[in-house]
Amino acid sequence: MARSNLAFQPREGDMVSTSLINNYSIEITAKDAAALTEARDLIAPGTQVSVTFLPGEEMPARVAAAKQVKALGFVPVSHISARRIKSEAELEQFLDALVSEAEITNVFVVAGDPDKPEGPYNDALAVIQSGLLEKYGIRKVGISGYPEGHPQIGMPQLWKALTDKQAILQEKGLDFDVTTQFAFDADPVVRWIEDVRAAGVHAPLRVGIPGPASVKTLMRFAARCGVGTSTKVMAKYGLSIGKLLSNAGPDSLVRDLETAIDPARHGDVRLHFYPFGGLAKTGEWIREYSK
Repeated sequence: MARSNLAFQPREGDMVSTSLINNYSIEITAKDAAALTEARDLIAPGTQVSVTFLPGEEMPARVAAAKQVKALGFVPVSHISARRIKSEAELEQFLDALVSEAEITNVFVVAGDPDKPEGPYNDALAVIQSGLLEKYGIRKVGISGYPEGHPQIGMPQLWKALTDKQAILQEKGLDFDVTTQFAFDADPVVRWIEDVRAAGVHAPLRVGIPGPASVKTLMRFAARCGVGTSTKVMAKYGLSIGKLLSNAGPDSLVRDLETAIDPARHGDVRLHFYPFGGLAKTGEWIREYSK
């Protein structure tokens, strides 16, 4: 799909949206369960908390983390990395444990990083098409979005994957939302949102936001994920290559998004936080920004 060349510009007199910071979601790894317990008072009750599927972590640890999320009064959303699942039996075992022990009803399905699948699932669509999600009572599926593209996947393929997933999820009667890779610049995000809506995808969108962290940490994650970090973007976000150990937060990015996004035009858009600088630091930032 062709992308717009113009960033959305709010009309004079438009009301600034204040809903983005409401109903936000946040991400943890299986190792972050203890940190989540310590930061529980900084995160709104009922917040959707995603538990990632990282290499080197065992299934029981991922299930235990999801169970802890549930026990703390949040909504656990377990990631499924399709190419890291070694067999259909392994996926069934994982889903069964998530549902029986953590009362999971939401998952987030992504292809994953391996160049070649370790089992029968080549991508997220293969997991969705398997029929196993609904077999185990999953009612909502998160899928990924890439406003600035993917370092290994072309934009036409990304657009096809998005619309194909929507088609099969709707066919199966499963609810879904789209969570994006994190960004430093609102302009490509807003253009992408407009293109998503033009493509007929009207599901809730969760825009990836990097939580406050050192400039060095943010740059490391950006390089790993292929996120745009031109000098102009860095300055706009508040990053300085000469101050690698200083901290930077997403204040300007969130303000730009709130100004640009009009619910009547862009639909249901929320924020999804990647707590690169730690859960407590991200939780404190959200609490202060929300005041």
